[in-house]
Amino acid sequence: MGMNKNTIFAWASFFMLLIGIALVLLGVLKYPDYAIGFSTVGIGFFVMSWAFNALKGRV
Repeated sequence: MGMNKNTIFAWASFFMLLIGIALVLLGVLKYPDYAIGFSTVGIGFFVMSWAFNALKGRV
C-alpha cells in the first residue's frame, strides 16, 4: 500500500484530532485545576488538525 501525501495529511489530521480530544477530556475529567490550559492546547490541536485536513489535495 503506497501512501501519497493526501493519505499522510489524512492520517496526521486524524491523530491530531484524537490527541486534541484526549487533552480536553484529560483536563476536564482528571485535572480540573488545569482544565483551562489543557483545553487551550486541545483546541490548538483541533485547529491544526483542521488546517491539515484543509491542505489535503492542495499541496
